[in-house]
Amino acid sequence: MPRTTTLDCPGCPPLRALTFDELGLIKVIEARGKQGRAEPKVVERWGDPDSSKCVLAASIDDRKSDPLLAVARRNGMVEVLNPLNGDLRFAVSNASINGVQSEDDPVAGLHLFAKKKSELASRSCTLLTCTTNGNASIRSFEVNKPAADVASTGSSRTWIVGGGGSILCSKVDGSENYFLFGGKRVEMNVWDLDSCAKIWTAKPPPKNSLGIFTPTWFTSATFLSKDDHRKFVAGTNSHEVRLYDISAQRRPVISFDFRETAIKSVAEDLDGYTIYVGNGSGDLASFDIRTGKLLGCFLGKCSGSIRSIARHPEFPVIASCGLDSYLRLWNVKTRQLLSAVHLKQHLTNVLFDSNFADEEIAHSAADWPLHEERDEGETPPLKRKKSKEKKGIKKEAEAKSGNKDDERDEPLHEDERDESETPPVKRKKSKEKKGIKKEAEAKSGNKESSEEYGGKKVKSKKSSKRLEM
Repeated sequence: MPRTTTLDCPGCPPLRALTFDELGLIKVIEARGKQGRAEPKVVERWGDPDSSKCVLAASIDDRKSDPLLAVARRNGMVEVLNPLNGDLRFAVSNASINGVQSEDDPVAGLHLFAKKKSELASRSCTLLTCTTNGNASIRSFEVNKPAADVASTGSSRTWIVGGGGSILCSKVDGSENYFLFGGKRVEMNVWDLDSCAKIWTAKPPPKNSLGIFTPTWFTSATFLSKDDHRKFVAGTNSHEVRLYDISAQRRPVISFDFRETAIKSVAEDLDGYTIYVGNGSGDLASFDIRTGKLLGCFLGKCSGSIRSIARHPEFPVIASCGLDSYLRLWNVKTRQLLSAVHLKQHLTNVLFDSNFADEEIAHSAADWPLHEERDEGETPPLKRKKSKEKKGIKKEAEAKSGNKDDERDEPLHEDERDESETPPVKRKKSKEKKGIKKEAEAKSGNKESSEEYGGKKVKSKKSSKRLEM
């Protein structure tokens, strides 16, 4: 029989995740429970299985009022849904803008802008799409109109960002002012979305000691912080992770290898320097990008390529999914597997709904992430508090007994002295007994020792009587 090991999955805090697969299905996974130890389950499934509707990219604007979810499919349709119930708000074709067949130029990047400007978010939404051939566009749509009557409003901007290669990854920073992309034979580029102008282009690393040049092939990228667009991390097909700083230089600031397969997904942590890397062989690990040091690998081997990693905005939890059809939830502190849900299809993306169960999250967010740390850190003060309470009870009992103030103080000092002096008194007694036993053994034939220690004398009498018998 082969050796098998089972992992104990303790469950996860209350959360809500959306997964997208190659058959175009959107599945909602929710975890509800007390004390942040719930088992996630599939609660809803939206859509019908169709390989032509495979979800290539997804983006969510999970605001509290009127949230929206954008999905780009393989057939060239971009759908905007309600992430609460899955209702279709409207759908537009990406082929009509570029004038190219959708199958020949699929969507490689999608971003749904979270409106922070003077415009009302409930009336319009803005989408940024980027295709594999490098055709980027920004369009705004009216949301309140019927799905059949929806048309673009305002001025739509379209420009070309690719330079003869294939765009495979793209990302918009937290301020939604800068756009990052890269791909096969396309170096990493940063664009200003207000002016649609390129502001920075990466420079390929030099040849190695053998004179071999690594071809440009980026598979994933992400910004390190929402407040800083100058630093970002990119993963390559040659299992390399690179850190770029556009304010320092054009070549990578730090570069290191991870395992021996292509990097498929990269996600950033909330602290601004920790990243999570997943590759094509199912390995998932966290790195400190400031030094390139491996912090640790997540426990539990994934059996398929990891295609998407998402970090929860409240809890120390990340979600990963890929070609093994599992949605896995991990604790970022212990790197332990919290729970795994089998979803039957190959998964392409995963997103968190941060506004799910605000009340439950507000109560459990303060307990679940720091539960273990609080237990370890607060144990000594709890014991000290108990001892102080006991002393206070003793003082009250002595005060009620009718003694004077001077008489009340003396026994308290005696009690404290007794408690502090008890251990050394016991140690002295034990030493004296050991010395006495040694003297008694040395003087076993003397009558004085037998008379001084009655116990020894009695035992000697009994033994002598037994000998006489």
